[in-house]
Amino acid sequence: MVANAIVTDKYFDPLEISNHLKNVEYIIMAAPAPEQFKKTPIQFTIFLNTQDRLPQDVQEAVFGKFLEENGIKNPDKIMSQLMPVGFSMSQQDTAMPLLLVKKEDQTSIPNIPMHVYDFLADSDNFFEAKQEKLTGWTYSYNEE
Repeated sequence: MVANAIVTDKYFDPLEISNHLKNVEYIIMAAPAPEQFKKTPIQFTIFLNTQDRLPQDVQEAVFGKFLEENGIKNPDKIMSQLMPVGFSMSQQDTAMPLLLVKKEDQTSIPNIPMHVYDFLADSDNFFEAKQEKLTGWTYSYNEE
């Protein structure tokens, strides 16, 4: 089985991002980690729909809740901070969040700041990333 790269059709502009994130609580993305990380085969990125700077104790409590609720174990190389995030549309049903780490991406791709957790870990609940080496994401919406 050959997995094709996700081809971006367009990037959302700031207004489209704002409208897209209405009622979104968070987005969780799972992708295969580089081969050398056998004990942590999945790279997770959790995008919280907030631009607030979260106190350390809140960051830790939220992170612990995600780990428990999603059966995620052995978290390693954890980054938790406000980061620029863009959104792209492709042939997928929902927009793909893009954690923009490179300065050139931050200046060329429209984005908004979001609180992001990015880390390596393991979970049997993310078979597609762990076994099939596919990238996927899911949105969680507020009950409003």
